Amino acid sequence: MTGLLGPAEIRELAARLGVSPTKKLGQNFVHDPNTVRRIVTAAGLGPDDVALEVGPGLGSLTLALLPVAAHVHAVEIDPVLAGALPETTARHAGPAAARLTVHRADALRITAAALADPPPTALVANLPYNVAVPVVLHLLAELPDLRHGLVMVQKEVADRLVAGPGSKVYGIPSVKLAWYARARAAGKVPPNVFWPVPNVDSGLVAFTRREPPRTDVTRERVFAVVDAAFAQRRKTLRAALAGWAGGADRAAAALTAAGVDPGARGESLTVEQFAAVAASAPAAAPAAQ
Repeated sequence: MTGLLGPAEIRELAARLGVSPTKKLGQNFVHDPNTVRRIVTAAGLGPDDVALEVGPGLGSLTLALLPVAAHVHAVEIDPVLAGALPETTARHAGPAAARLTVHRADALRITAAALADPPPTALVANLPYNVAVPVVLHLLAELPDLRHGLVMVQKEVADRLVAGPGSKVYGIPSVKLAWYARARAAGKVPPNVFWPVPNVDSGLVAFTRREPPRTDVTRERVFAVVDAAFAQRRKTLRAALAGWAGGADRAAAALTAAGVDPGARGESLTVEQFAAVAASAPAAAPAAQ
């Protein structure tokens, strides 16, 4: 990989564009070439992979992705940064710059149709801290060809995404990601590789798409159970799911039918167990929107 951006290039480029990182957009730009090399290596991209990058910013990670991916889709909400990225890659990536498509868009609203040529197979991104979880879940729901990925998020969020049942940080993000994929922690990233320097560590999360745990119940219905269970996580599932099921007795019946102790709490259930509860739900139980 050549032509990667270091601290001096990042500052010069930002000054030339009149860009100041904003907390509102969760912007922390990576300025360490070794870190972006590490991310791309850990992502395990094959020559046929089409990479999707969310929040490319000034292009640090983009430049590391272009030589190893068949194509790169970069989704950037900031119009100045989106407009500047093609010129940056043309200057630093050589012929590989032709593999880039920039989308001036909100990753939370982007559709499969917008990313269809060619469809992404891998998500590799330094995600904005403030929208990391909803972005990952939206993209996995929207893009059926997205088979694997590696994302950099706030360390606390990384811990939640990869947590298993029984963990103190196991919760809604853990279960919903587990519906789509198997996830694992892939390392920690220190604050000093970013500009501006955040006051938290970052973590890498790798994931591989899996088949849904069940096919006889919709994702929306399963996620409704998950949301209800963790909205009152200190309560037993019999109590926490009462509103969802139409009463505590109906919740207990659905739990028992699924082989789950009504006295258990949501933090002890696997995604397969949540799916079993949803499949045993009374017909009146609502689905998540």
